[in-house]
Amino acid sequence: MSNRWFRTLRNQILVVFVIAMAIVMSFVAVMTYNMVASMLTNNAEKQIQQTVTQASGRVDALYHQLDMITNQVATNAYVQDLLLEEVNGQTTLFHQRQSLMQIVDSFQVYSNGIDAFELYLSNERRLFPLNEASLSERIDDRWIRKAEEEKGRLVWIGKDRDKPGYFLALRQVNLMNKWFSKGGYLLVRIKPTYFEVHDSMMESEWMIVVDEQYESVASNYPGHEQKLLSQDEATFTMHQQDYIKVYHESVETGWRTYMFTPVQMITREVSALRLALILSAGLGFFVFMLFSYLLATYVTKPLIRLTNTMRQGKDGELKTIPVRTTTVEMNELNQSYNQMVETINHLIEAVYAKEIVRHRSELKALQAQIHPHFLYNTLEALYWALEEKDEEELAEYVITLSELFRYTISDQKKDDWVSLREELDHVERYLYVMQIRFGDRISWHIDAPNEFNQCMIPKLTIQPLVENAILHGIGNRSEGGVVQVRIEPSDVVNRLSIFISDNGIGMDQKTINDVFQQAYSSQKGMGMTNVNKRLQLYYKEIHHRA
Repeated sequence: MSNRWFRTLRNQILVVFVIAMAIVMSFVAVMTYNMVASMLTNNAEKQIQQTVTQASGRVDALYHQLDMITNQVATNAYVQDLLLEEVNGQTTLFHQRQSLMQIVDSFQVYSNGIDAFELYLSNERRLFPLNEASLSERIDDRWIRKAEEEKGRLVWIGKDRDKPGYFLALRQVNLMNKWFSKGGYLLVRIKPTYFEVHDSMMESEWMIVVDEQYESVASNYPGHEQKLLSQDEATFTMHQQDYIKVYHESVETGWRTYMFTPVQMITREVSALRLALILSAGLGFFVFMLFSYLLATYVTKPLIRLTNTMRQGKDGELKTIPVRTTTVEMNELNQSYNQMVETINHLIEAVYAKEIVRHRSELKALQAQIHPHFLYNTLEALYWALEEKDEEELAEYVITLSELFRYTISDQKKDDWVSLREELDHVERYLYVMQIRFGDRISWHIDAPNEFNQCMIPKLTIQPLVENAILHGIGNRSEGGVVQVRIEPSDVVNRLSIFISDNGIGMDQKTINDVFQQAYSSQKGMGMTNVNKRLQLYYKEIHHRA
């Protein structure tokens, strides 16, 4: 069924169009998806990188603010004078140290991230706050040496070991009135929230700021930061979710700002794009299939109309078709078909009709040939009967012979076809007359079921063959013989097979071949030739058995 469905031109056009459209749409959809997805992903990554850069710049700004405030404290005139007096050997008095506390504390108002300032002398003894302590007890010596190497620039220490969660930064205080020589140290303690990152951070999007020692300075990750920072790959999976790691390293501080973004956030727009492409492709495919079907129907409808018109020609009804299509090719095809129909109709009227007349004339001539041939044979039989029979028997034979003549010479125009029963009755009358000549040397048997009695056959079809069986078969036997006529259904539907046989002397294969050759190609063997030609005129195909 599917093969037959595909064999129609309309369905072939539809399938080809749909396949071509599916290929084109698939290619366009894949290319569009890949290009737009790549563009969206790149834009998302650029946006994340820009966010990290901005966050890193914000951290740098806070660090710069811390550096500026500590520098203001270190360069304050009162602080400079006290440290210079200490370097020159003068001990700072208690009230001077109290005044210093007020001045230093006043700088804390400039930043809510600074928790406290600590001022140390060049010998690392604490000058402020008032309690006595050593700088080396507060921080490692390596940070002191680092501050000396930086010549007054701020040095980030990291987490305060005495107060967890807070951060420390150190800078050397240089004496401006003594050739910027070392006058002491300024230690600042920073609150944990100073570099805090939160603001517009989305759920499951983490940001971590680490210093040069790779220690966390700020983070919004609720867990252990090192678990995230230990991921070496740019894309990794954690908590059954894929993340992209992006970072920016500050040129000013050397700190790194990391951002960990779920891949799902980046591909969210890509998923929407994929859904939009699928819906668009489905809608486009449906619309194209609909228009392809309409186009295929529009193209093939005139062909179907022409085919149906041509199919009617099987029943002998050749009609023209109206030229009313909108395509030039179909109009030309219809015009060509109409011209062909007109030509065929003309041939049927002018040529085929003449052939029918010629065939019918030939049929009448053949039937006319049977009459004298039949009369000659029956008269010859009557001649032999006159020498042997008495007058009473002879009268009966004459009546039978008159019936034979009446059947034979009746109006051929009205009686071209007779029933099988009529033809068999004529054969029996002929056999009865032939018995006048041959006497007991001839007998016959007719086997014809009554259900076939009304079947119509050409007139004088069986009798000439029975005549041949008597004259050329049984007539050559001294002891006589039997003629048998048998009617039975044929292998061909709605046909009958008629068998005429005798038990005469028989024929060898060469004689059989000669008989058939004479029947199909010569005028010899009048009965066989005549019947054969008549059957050829009545039927398109002749089936015979030897």
